[in-house]
Amino acid sequence: MPPSPPFIDSATGELDTDRLLYEAIPIAKLIAAVGAIAVVPFGIAFLFGFSIFAGLLVLVGQFVVAVGTGLVLLYVALRALQLANADDGQIDE
Repeated sequence: MPPSPPFIDSATGELDTDRLLYEAIPIAKLIAAVGAIAVVPFGIAFLFGFSIFAGLLVLVGQFVVAVGTGLVLLYVALRALQLANADDGQIDE
């Protein structure tokens, strides 16, 4: 018997919204944390106006966003592999 899709309730065949929210909340927290860290250099750069220091802070902010995006994508890929390899009812919680 083929395994059931990860977010489909095997009994009813409907979308398992509780499980979907359970998986989406850590991703949203990770995105919010990266965004909060990136706002700091962008905000300081905004206060300095047009200067070399502000330009460097914008580059730092962009670097933080790029690295954060990579971290989020790695988390999503790793979690997807964990869900794909898990047996029914044995998903890491």
